[in-house]
Amino acid sequence: MRYSSSHKQETRQRLVESSGAIAKRGGFATTGVDGLMKAIGLTGGAFYSHFPSKNDLFTEVVRRELSQSPILAREGGLTRQTLERCLDSYLSLAHLHNPEAGCAIPALGAEIARADIQVREEAEHWLSTLQQAWASALGDGQLAWALIAQCVGALVVARMLASEETQREVLDASRSVLHTALERAE
Repeated sequence: MRYSSSHKQETRQRLVESSGAIAKRGGFATTGVDGLMKAIGLTGGAFYSHFPSKNDLFTEVVRRELSQSPILAREGGLTRQTLERCLDSYLSLAHLHNPEAGCAIPALGAEIARADIQVREEAEHWLSTLQQAWASALGDGQLAWALIAQCVGALVVARMLASEETQREVLDASRSVLHTALERAE
């Protein structure tokens, strides 16, 4: 039986999407090619017909995950009010408890930092694009970088903690500091 002409591309897309969720939940480096392929119902041997190496897949995962930011997808620009709502959503227990459905930066940041240059360049491109969108909404490039770093750092720290009460304290404190910073910047 022959596959449709789009089958290979559809399989590749499923592999990238599935690998992104797996990586955000448990780490990319800790999951082998066999595990990544099994998640989409294929054997490890089929992997190399889609990617020359696992590193190439990681680059594609980073590209997809970071380019999927709802803030970047907005047409007509990002407003300060929209940014404030996004910050509240980002620094929430729902986001904290569902890394596979959330932002890749706090989940994969340490792995990206140790990855090959092509992965880090891809991450830099999308983080710079995000920073530019936030800087445009805020009128302040430094504040945009500081907000991004605060959001990611707060989520990383909160995910490290065992009790939901302390996790909530970290997220609440970060939201408060960020809203204060935004008010002062107006």
